[in-house]
This record gives sequence, structure tokens and C-alpha cells, in this order.
Amino acid sequence: MILRALTLVGGLAGAATTSQFPEFSQQYAQRLGGAVDALAEVVADFDASALAVGLDREGALAQMQGTAFLERRRGDMTATFARYDRLQADLTALDGQGPFMRAYHLSRFSDRDIAQAAWSAYQPALPLNFAGMTFGGVGFLLGALVCGLVVRLLAWPFRRRRSTGSNPA
Repeated sequence: MILRALTLVGGLAGAATTSQFPEFSQQYAQRLGGAVDALAEVVADFDASALAVGLDREGALAQMQGTAFLERRRGDMTATFARYDRLQADLTALDGQGPFMRAYHLSRFSDRDIAQAAWSAYQPALPLNFAGMTFGGVGFLLGALVCGLVVRLLAWPFRRRRSTGSNPA
């Protein structure tokens, strides 16, 4: 009886957790779009400054040397360009996708700053739509399965050994 109760608790915890994914992933995608827009402005400004003096991006970066500040700024801009490219690719993969396809592209939810910002503003709710219920159902099954397996593994050494002979009555 205790095993069933613990399995039920695990299932409910899994359901409560996974049912939140559709809304959280939507908020992450919205913040991702905002981050890409902000980085696009920085990239466009740098490229315009380089073009104004007859350079491309790589040429402008190559000229940023000679002082500690310029070296550091070149590293910052190189990291900014790489982050912009990565986030732009993530946004392209997630843009317009529903919760099931966003779950399929879970690896695209990799930017820590965006995830932390989305999580800090996120308000858990009881999702009563198809996606929320589906994710909740899958989470319930996974949570119940994992919790049930863990409890059984922990209880295994304490089980009584059954005798193989007949039971004297």
C-alpha cells in the first residue's frame, strides 16, 4: 500500500512538473526572440561601422588590437557574434512551433541567461488545454515509473525470502 502511495506521489510530481513545459517553453521562445532582436542591433551597428571605413566584419575585428582594451573588445564582439548566430538558429528552429515540436527541439533551450530570465518571470499554472494535459499525463507516467522503480530497488534488500517448500499449516 505504501509502495502504491509513493508511486502515486511520484506520478503527481511528474505530472505537475511536465505540464508546465508548454507555457515555459513559450515564454522562453518569446525571450529568445527579444534577445535575437537586441543582438541583431549590436551586430548591425558593428557591421555598419566597419563598412563605413571600408572593412568587413573580420577585417574590423582584425584591426582591434594593440591595447588591452581593444583586445578585450574584440573578444567580446567575437563572443557576441557567436551568440547571435547560435540564438538566431535556435529561434529559426522554434519560431512558430507548438509545444510538442518545442519539446522535440529541447536542445535549443540552451541559453542560460534566457532560461533564467524566463524562469524568474514564470508563474506556474494549472494547464487545462490539450498540450498541458498531454505533457502532464506523460509526466505522471514517467514520475510514477521512476518513483516506483526507486522504491522497489530500495525495498528489495528488505523483502522476506519466500520458502520454496510447501507451507505447513
